[in-house]
Amino acid sequence: MPMSGLVKVEGAGAAEPCSATAWVDRVGIVQLWSAEAEALLGYPAKEVCGTPAMELLTAPEDRQSVLAARKQTGAGQSWNGVLALRHRDGRDVRVALRVRPLTDREGWAGWSVSAGDARRVEREDIDRAMLRALFEQYPAPIALMDGALRYRLLNGAAEQVLARPGDELIGRHVDAGISHLASEAIDRVLRQVRQSGESVLSLPVRGSPASGPDGDRMWSLSTFRLTDPTDRPLGLCQTYVDITDRYRAERRLELLTRAGASIGATLDVARTAQELADVLVPAFGDVAWVALSEAVLEGDEPPKMLGPGQWNLRRVGAAPPGDDWPTGLPAVGAVPPALPNHPLLRRIGQGETVLLPDRDSVIAAAEGHADLAPLFVPEHGHSAIAAPLFARGLVLGTVVVWRTRRPAPFGPEDVDLLAEIASRAALGVDNARRYTREHRAVVALQQRLLPAATTDTPAAETVGFYVPAGGGAEIGGDWYDVIALPSFRVALVAGDVTGHGLPATATMGRLRTAVDTLADLELDPDELLTHLDDLVQQLQTEAPHQGDTVGASCLYAVYDPVTCQCTLASAGHPPPLVIRPDGTVESVEVSPGPLLGVGGMPFEATTFDLEPGSIVAVYTKGVIYRDDHDPDAGLRRLADRLARFAGPGRGLDGAGRELLRSLGDAPARDDMALLLARTRAIDPGNTATWEFPADASVVAAARRAVAGQLAAWGLDEVSFTTELVVSELVTNAVRYAGGPIGMRLIRENVLVCEVNDPSNTQPRLRRARWSDEGGRGLFLIAQLTTRWGSRYTRSGKTIWTEQPLTADLDLLDLPP
Repeated sequence: MPMSGLVKVEGAGAAEPCSATAWVDRVGIVQLWSAEAEALLGYPAKEVCGTPAMELLTAPEDRQSVLAARKQTGAGQSWNGVLALRHRDGRDVRVALRVRPLTDREGWAGWSVSAGDARRVEREDIDRAMLRALFEQYPAPIALMDGALRYRLLNGAAEQVLARPGDELIGRHVDAGISHLASEAIDRVLRQVRQSGESVLSLPVRGSPASGPDGDRMWSLSTFRLTDPTDRPLGLCQTYVDITDRYRAERRLELLTRAGASIGATLDVARTAQELADVLVPAFGDVAWVALSEAVLEGDEPPKMLGPGQWNLRRVGAAPPGDDWPTGLPAVGAVPPALPNHPLLRRIGQGETVLLPDRDSVIAAAEGHADLAPLFVPEHGHSAIAAPLFARGLVLGTVVVWRTRRPAPFGPEDVDLLAEIASRAALGVDNARRYTREHRAVVALQQRLLPAATTDTPAAETVGFYVPAGGGAEIGGDWYDVIALPSFRVALVAGDVTGHGLPATATMGRLRTAVDTLADLELDPDELLTHLDDLVQQLQTEAPHQGDTVGASCLYAVYDPVTCQCTLASAGHPPPLVIRPDGTVESVEVSPGPLLGVGGMPFEATTFDLEPGSIVAVYTKGVIYRDDHDPDAGLRRLADRLARFAGPGRGLDGAGRELLRSLGDAPARDDMALLLARTRAIDPGNTATWEFPADASVVAAARRAVAGQLAAWGLDEVSFTTELVVSELVTNAVRYAGGPIGMRLIRENVLVCEVNDPSNTQPRLRRARWSDEGGRGLFLIAQLTTRWGSRYTRSGKTIWTEQPLTADLDLLDLPP
């Protein structure tokens, strides 16, 4: 809207709205006639000049008004009015007249008459009245600036906002540092509007008055460019609206929203406490810390006591971090001394949020406990709020927030806000605490179900690793096992139960127990997996009632250090990798059978040679599966890392840790089990083998052969016991099994005696009656050895015994 009237008020020198002019002499004759007058009424100057001005009037009442005005102006006064003049085409034109007396050297000489469209003049009069009302009556602050961004006119409300009287502001630039508002931002907006002509509406601007109980204020700033009817820039106008209450409400809602989104997302007690501190600083206060009960950190409930001396709190979260933390104030990890039974602390223990609004209240709270003040009051702290983390009727901890730099103290609305945030955070802390307790119990269960991480046997040195999914947040059904078998053999096992969580862990425990039991029967790997497959199918029949699906993969390998051969079978499991003593890495070619639980498909055994010092790596799919979901790429990646970290001379424990660390920093999506075994071989000089026909006379020959070999090994001390064992075993083979009969002695940390025969009948230990002439052989063997057993072979069976390398006289103390 053109603002010519507004410019008139500003004194900017704009043209008068009544632009048609004429000069009438003292007798009422028109002497001069402007081109604007011709445009307004249609008469050219030659037709009007020299004629009475009264002839232009059409209404009699207007003639009377002019006669009265003539007397008034003749006395040296001006006159304004609205009259109807006759247009050259005969119609009436209402015009606004302004009559001014003119004088020359002789005195009064006539009149200067200005005329304009009455409607336009009336509109401009209304504009002036509206502008006057805005400046004098409207409560919103309004400021007018000229093109050089200098203050030109301000109403009383603007003077209050700018905290300066108008006399001090008029003529000064807006960024002259004369206001507590953000003058740089105001100057930038003014220049932008002056340049572009586009208004900027509702720009939030902060103000920091030097005094006042409310502290900082927020204003919504709107800026407009002022122009004349020809769109020529004349100046700028700014209005201010106080939005402090709305701004604070929005900030409180924003803080609550951020707290709800940020706190309690990790199910980690310490992390949740730190998230609470980070939310509060700097959005709410300058310094904050969160202290939790020691029991809560362990996943247990805090003491059910209200006395603060029993809280045993530890500071777990704090903000600001690093060097911004106040000097001398205990930081994260600090355990303050026992707290006194202070009324303020008792109120917190009862679930109340406590406000210390000013420095005097802080001093009063610390009275009598000057030694504790440095532990709880930061430097320059003048206002504080302490809120309990209250959940399920228990105080889990406290959160304390201080203001040290910002001058505004905390108020009642801040108390309500912190109480709401602390209530939400307490639920997050309690959820994390309960998760910690349950997770600790499940992890402990899984750790109990896994074997020892390291073993050292004559067959191999082994190291096992288990890494739960999600960086420890999830558990699953992956497992590894190392089972010592008779005759110095060792079984290497790796398995992966489908699914995650406690059901998968429980199933893993059942399968591992079954593998241990079946391994004790000394079954071949393919036969063992067949029995294990039957067990999984049986578990599947139980699963519908439990809501779980049971399935698993498994690799079972048996290494014999005498023959340096390894036999394995796989049930849908990734193949093992072998690092040869020369450092080469290769994948074992296996014929994988179906997953356990499928049924109806056979498992095939694979046998291959292993040089002493070779490293066998068995693992679960979590080790090789990554985001690319390419098992072949994962297998190559694992082979490369094994060649790098598990070469000759490298320790297995360090190699395994470096290998798992190299797989990536991101938490694994699936749990991982890895077993590394460095094979060994039994010296051929520690093994002796014989074969005898099925004849009763060979018993004595077997005794002599054993006695001679033990004498060669320097084991005369156990010769008598071993001869008795061999005599009983060979006699039973001759009597019940037939020939040929094989016998083998193996010396390592114990002495192993094996007798082979072609029979598939398993021997049974029984107690003979006093009148029986036989049946005491196996009973005698059980008494003379530390353990004994029998296993099937492809050509019969093998009965084996173990006994120490030194004589145990207690073994010879046989019952009658």
